[in-house]
Formats: sequence, structure tokens, C-alpha cells
Amino acid sequence: MRRGEIWWAAFDERRPVVLLSEYEPSGFRAMQVVAPADADISAWGIEVAVGVREGLPFDGVLRFGFRWPGVTPCTWLTTLSREDLIERAGALSAAKLAEVDDALRASEQRADWTPAAAARLSEIKASLRQRTQGNGERPEASSDGHRTMRPGHGQ
Repeated sequence: MRRGEIWWAAFDERRPVVLLSEYEPSGFRAMQVVAPADADISAWGIEVAVGVREGLPFDGVLRFGFRWPGVTPCTWLTTLSREDLIERAGALSAAKLAEVDDALRASEQRADWTPAAAARLSEIKASLRQRTQGNGERPEASSDGHRTMRPGHGQ
């Protein structure tokens, strides 16, 4: 059980997660794979495509919500024990794991939403798009490699 692996985990039902840390006494830090959003959330977060290429039977996303003053983003981050992990499904490539790390860092930064912050967000997204396209990985969800939605829509 290593960082970057995809596992089926026991929640209310069997669901896929990506391990974001090695095992620690408190458990594994993990993120649940969810369905891609059905609307644009580019102002609210980033979705990183994960799916068939990584060993799952379907395409989904890891969703990272940006911090807004007074708002707690829903990112599907969780801590799991070894007992919660049922079966290994696959693993992320090094390039995909780097994309996840960049999205996680971007989502953890406290943002003051000014024109400069919006411009920085655009730079981050362009960097993620170039990395994905530059490593020969095809975008899974849209022309920029990320599916997006507005708050209150989708998952």
C-alpha cells in the first residue's frame, strides 16, 4: 500500500480512492474518486481525471475545491485504515501523481480572490494542462484535461 495507488475502499458501499500518503499511525490520507462534474467549476476548483488508464473500470475525477473566505470546500479527502482498503485497483503514473500534488497544493492555499488571484489560478491550470499534454497523457474530460462544475451542481 503506497502513495499513488488506487484501492477499493469500504464506505457505505465499495468506492475507489487514491492513496495520498504512505501509512501513518493515524491511517492513510486518501481521496475518493467521484464522477466528473456536469458544469464548469474552474473558478471553484480543479478536477484531475483518473480512470481506466489507471486501473479503474470507469473514468472519474479527484476533485479539489479552492479555499474561499468563509467557505469550506468539499474535496472528498479522508483518512482510512488498512482494514478499510479492500482490493488494489491500480496506480497513478508519475506524471498523474505530480498533477494531483499540484492540484492539492493549489487547493490548500488560502486565497484572496482578487484579479491577481484569478490570474494565478489561470497560470496553475495552464501549467497542469501543459504537463498532462507534454507527458503524452490524453486529457480525459475536456480540452484542458479537467472536468469542472459550479457550486451546488454535480458532486
